[in-house]
Amino acid sequence: MSEDQIIQSKPFAISLDVGTSLLNKTGTWRTERPVYLDRLPPCNDACPAGENIQAWLGYAEEGDYEAAWRQIMEDNPLPATMGRVCYHSCEGACNRLDLDEAVGINSVERFLGDQALKHGWQVEPGAATGKRVMIVGAGPAGLSAAFHLRRFGHEVTVYDANPHAGGMIRYGIPKYRMPREKLRAEVARIEAMDVEIVLSTKIDDVLATKQEGRFDAVFLCIGTQLPRHVEIASDDEIPILDAMTVLRDTELDNPSKLKGRVLVYGGGNTAMDVARTSIRMGAISTTVIVFEAREHMPAHAFEVEEALEEGAVLKCLHSIKRVDGRSVTLERMRATDNHWPEPTGEFETIEADIIVQAIGQRVDEDFLGHLSGLRVEDGITQIDSAMATGVEGTFAGGDMAPSIRTVTGAIGHGKKAARNIDAYLRGETYIAPEKNEIVDFDKLNTSYYSDAPRTVRPMLDVVRRKTGFAEVVGDLDEDNAAFEARRCMSCGNCFECDNCYGMCPDNAITKLGPGRRFDFKYDYCKGCAICATECPCGAIKMVAEDI
Repeated sequence: MSEDQIIQSKPFAISLDVGTSLLNKTGTWRTERPVYLDRLPPCNDACPAGENIQAWLGYAEEGDYEAAWRQIMEDNPLPATMGRVCYHSCEGACNRLDLDEAVGINSVERFLGDQALKHGWQVEPGAATGKRVMIVGAGPAGLSAAFHLRRFGHEVTVYDANPHAGGMIRYGIPKYRMPREKLRAEVARIEAMDVEIVLSTKIDDVLATKQEGRFDAVFLCIGTQLPRHVEIASDDEIPILDAMTVLRDTELDNPSKLKGRVLVYGGGNTAMDVARTSIRMGAISTTVIVFEAREHMPAHAFEVEEALEEGAVLKCLHSIKRVDGRSVTLERMRATDNHWPEPTGEFETIEADIIVQAIGQRVDEDFLGHLSGLRVEDGITQIDSAMATGVEGTFAGGDMAPSIRTVTGAIGHGKKAARNIDAYLRGETYIAPEKNEIVDFDKLNTSYYSDAPRTVRPMLDVVRRKTGFAEVVGDLDEDNAAFEARRCMSCGNCFECDNCYGMCPDNAITKLGPGRRFDFKYDYCKGCAICATECPCGAIKMVAEDI
């Protein structure tokens, strides 16, 4: 064997000149590279108010409850309220559902909202701009818009025909779900920002009021407080009322008409609210006549279950045909493939002393007649992408505009309207930032997350629930709230677990220090993708190398 052959048989690495191995930039072997990125958590994406849920859960996890609350307030000025009445679509989107159970986002938000009321935390208005905005409607959309407009520094006056602010939160949601003292306190905090709320004042001529008040812009956001009806053949011996009148009378402490044998006609959340109110008012019996099959009822499942626990009776796949005296004739319906039942021609009778229709609400459009250029179709005010109507300087949102018609959706509308009105007043156009890509469950490495059973909020026992309007759902305590926040997996956003740093076989990752995350040294990264595979939260993405 020759000397040259002996030298060539040595391992490649030690055949190099001394000190040259570090100069071998192995990154040139790569066909794809890892990049750090912030993906959009599905909870954030699903929130109609646009809350940065993951961010405030992060603060709550560390016990910094005021910082968590202030993060919520960037998007939603009513967290104690929303922690009670929001139907938390965020939890339905939570990636943790595929691991065990969704994070109790709504319960933590309620805890933070209550902490703010307990400690008296406030939000300061922005520097005065000299601009004035008129808002018609003191419901969630109007209150949200007023809050955000004051943060921009504009003067705000809110008009409402009701004697108290809150809109459908107050007049459509019973006290057992929404204690009025919490709502009053959050409204008062908005008023403390020098928002003027003028109550018991119905606006009949928007443009005249705008001119008299020297307002620069208008936001219309009245709720759906008028009922929809179906015609029921009746001899008028028993009253046929509507849900909004019944719920409003309960709120105003007017004498209750919910006596004797009560029939509620409808299958939505409002129908459940009427049924549960009826039980609390001492009705002999409460029966809910539902057009749809149980599984297709528009009411949320937990609302139906709680109503049944309290003693309501459901008669699904039935419709009311006529009323003779106190005898109500029902027609049985048949479920179909398209979920819209069809009549069977089969009938039965049931005795009742009162019928309450709960089949939907609509907006009072009378005050819109003076607004030339404003377009209303099927009771819905038409708006453009900036929430502007066809009337100069006039915007619309909430229930009266195209929307999902929820409290959370209305709060999101108020925020969006405020941003667009602010831009209008400054002679600019608001451009929403682009959303990051959503991180789904498949992008996570959940083997790094511990099992953590969801913390359930306590429920008032059924006997006590039926006897009055005490709040049904209890609070988390401080320990439970912190634990629930820690169940968040920080989907799509680096929380500096050091997995990528520790797993990299090429030492191609640099730690930048607490809160600054990491950086890749691409000269030495071979694109093996171990970092992306081992990242628990999906904050690393492999992308094709530029050729």
